[in-house]
Amino acid sequence: METEGRADESSSSQRDPPQNTGSYEDSQPAEKSVPIEEPIVVDRKAIEKLTEGLLSHYLPDLYSSKQALLELNQNQVILLDTLDQEVTKFRECNSLLDLNSLFTEAKFYHGKLVNIRKDMIMLHEKTTKLKKRALKLQQQRQKEVMEKEQQREKELERERQLIAKPAQRT
Repeated sequence: METEGRADESSSSQRDPPQNTGSYEDSQPAEKSVPIEEPIVVDRKAIEKLTEGLLSHYLPDLYSSKQALLELNQNQVILLDTLDQEVTKFRECNSLLDLNSLFTEAKFYHGKLVNIRKDMIMLHEKTTKLKKRALKLQQQRQKEVMEKEQQREKELERERQLIAKPAQRT
């Protein structure tokens, strides 16, 4: 009982602010006014009851705090997963934009290839016509050269025939 009384006195002295009575001891600093007390002996039952009371007072709040922290942790995990999904969606959107630009670029270069193909076909046709014309011109020149050769041979033959032949003596 004596220990309980002291515990009550110490708890009440902690709650109530010190009152200034004007004595010399109260005006001294706190270090000098606190007398050195000898150790208090408390029986085990009192310690157990105090411990149980303290635990019963704080444990429900601690358990509810623990539950709130667990719930908060779960919500954070869910939030992180959601944010990760959103980031993935944004990356997909960016990749779709990249794909769109690639398709646009591919369409542009496809048009260029089509134009180059048309130009190549046109150049092939022109070269084919030029080859045919060159062949015709070559054939015509050969024909002219042949005709000139034949003409010259005819003239040479005619000159030979015009040249007087000595008569044969028989």
